[in-house]
Amino acid sequence: MKIADEKQLAGFIDHTLLSATATSEQIKKLCEEAKEYDFCAVSINQRWIPLAADLLHGTRVKVGSVISLPLGADSTNIKVAATKDAIFAGADEIDMVADLAAIIDGDQRYLAGQIGEALKICHSMRPPVTLKVIIEAAALTEQQKKFACQTADRCDADFVKTSTGMHPAGGATVEDVRLMKQYAPHCKVKAAGGIRTAKQALEFIEAGADRLGTSAGVQIIEDFRLGHLTCR
Repeated sequence: MKIADEKQLAGFIDHTLLSATATSEQIKKLCEEAKEYDFCAVSINQRWIPLAADLLHGTRVKVGSVISLPLGADSTNIKVAATKDAIFAGADEIDMVADLAAIIDGDQRYLAGQIGEALKICHSMRPPVTLKVIIEAAALTEQQKKFACQTADRCDADFVKTSTGMHPAGGATVEDVRLMKQYAPHCKVKAAGGIRTAKQALEFIEAGADRLGTSAGVQIIEDFRLGHLTCR
């Protein structure tokens, strides 16, 4: 895919601040930057959804929040309740960390059950709320990645997402994006974790990423402006 200009590149970016020590002033700055650069969405902790929804009301920037961060080990009931709470607080998109034990054990029933229940809530809304399933790809074997992607694909999840960006195993890789596009062909793919330059961003888009999660969105756009980079 060819990225024609910085506005098109900005449309791929979820401008992210998930630090537990983030303040209201930092969230306000994040939202102002998202409006200024016309990013696709902000990605924040649930604590800040009402503030972000208020600040971004009437703009094209979506409000996204993360469920079961960073471990993904919460029960289905807790994930569903948190999803409802986030949506009712004003979230347009939900990034839910998958149960890694279920992926590693190959427990399709449990994994699909969680994804399906969360998706049921998201897609019952009007307009539907987007659900992205985070599989923490860097912590998985290739076979486990395939299993996670195929399960999310069968459940009709909107996105599969590479990483939380918080796991010691690492973040997104171009190779994982390609694998996810192959094994979840009906899902979009979000790359996240360690994306800090325009060059990286363009490489992930070229590999098939439909969205990029990064705390360096402003830096990436400024980098793009200076480098005049393009994606083939």
